Amino acid sequence: MSAPSTPEIDAIEPEPPAISADLLDPRLIQARGPRGYLDAGLAKLRGGDLGSLPVIIGLIIIVVVFSSMNPRFTDAFNLVNLASQAASVGIIAMGIVLVLLLGEIDLSVGSVSGVAAALLAVANVSNGYAPFVAVGFAVLGGAFIGLLHGLVFTKIGVPSFVVTLAGLLAWLGVQLWVLGEQGTINLPPSGVLVDIGQFKYFQGAPAYAIGLAMVALYLLGQLARARRRKAADLSVQPLWVTLTVTAGLLVLTMATAYKLSLDRGVPWIFVLLLVIVLTMDWVLRRTRYGRSIFAIGGNIEAARRAGIRVDAVRISIFVICSTFAALGGVIAASYGGSASQASGTGETLINAIAAAVIGGTSLFGGRSRMYSALLGALVITSISNGLALLSLETYLRYVITGSILLLAVIIDAASQRGRNKAGR
Repeated sequence: MSAPSTPEIDAIEPEPPAISADLLDPRLIQARGPRGYLDAGLAKLRGGDLGSLPVIIGLIIIVVVFSSMNPRFTDAFNLVNLASQAASVGIIAMGIVLVLLLGEIDLSVGSVSGVAAALLAVANVSNGYAPFVAVGFAVLGGAFIGLLHGLVFTKIGVPSFVVTLAGLLAWLGVQLWVLGEQGTINLPPSGVLVDIGQFKYFQGAPAYAIGLAMVALYLLGQLARARRRKAADLSVQPLWVTLTVTAGLLVLTMATAYKLSLDRGVPWIFVLLLVIVLTMDWVLRRTRYGRSIFAIGGNIEAARRAGIRVDAVRISIFVICSTFAALGGVIAASYGGSASQASGTGETLINAIAAAVIGGTSLFGGRSRMYSALLGALVITSISNGLALLSLETYLRYVITGSILLLAVIIDAASQRGRNKAGR
């Protein structure tokens, strides 16, 4: 005799999973070939895992719109200038990405970059120190500022928003004090710093070599990852997928090198940005320290119970953030040829935060890649550059940039809700 049914139990039916199991199992995905990867990608998008897709689509739209309104936007001359302008923004944005990974914020990066530019100019011009000694002095000054912020935040318990907001004002005052009555200090026009910031480029064969080196590093990294996963008896990405992505990157880098070489070439300072992005991305994905950052941003209490030295990691992130801000200030001063009371002010802070968020860094912590800073810097610099070419009023630039930033935050919030709903 069958057991009597219970109406209350019969009425309750389990909800279907948000993503079917076959789209979560790498081995089953691979077995289905390209269609399996397509379905898995669509399932991730429906589950709120957008990755870099929004910013890539946005960058394509920006290029199409601005080039149609002003053909000069895609001229080699303008693209070289755009790459140079993106260098300082991207470097500062990388520090913001790291802080956002912890679920915190640093509002002082603009003022810190201004202080670093002032220290650089005073050390090199007023006191006669060698250029690279002055650079080291400025960068160490930024690291010291980050250490102060980190200690006040972790040991005293002042929220990062308040600490860095106070720093925004305090370090601006220090910048004005360092510059003194001069207000503006011009770097030597024939000096090393201005030469690197304005006149050093990789053109032709060296530019292609840099592109090839980047693609080769990617391919070698993917092959090494496949070997490690195979040795651990884990699923391995098919070789055809790796080679397809590598081919796409090769075409993109070669086309970029060719286009920029039609003018002056790839700026040295932009190559510096690429090197730092690659290095920091490796640190985040391949080191215990990087995993600790993601763990703290994901769940700080769980990270503490797992034995991670939470305070030490948080302090170090504020040090790195301010160090990157100082380096960005040095690059901006080299590119502009001077340090002034306006250095680090205006759009510096807004552009850095916008670049990090627009690039795909989650405001909820624990989710990002260092490529976010690079992509975001290209987007925010392209917008600023394109609007300047259209000779729009300043207030319109602020309105448009702010609206795009708000749109990026809305997409991030919607993605977070989608991931929560899908159990991701």
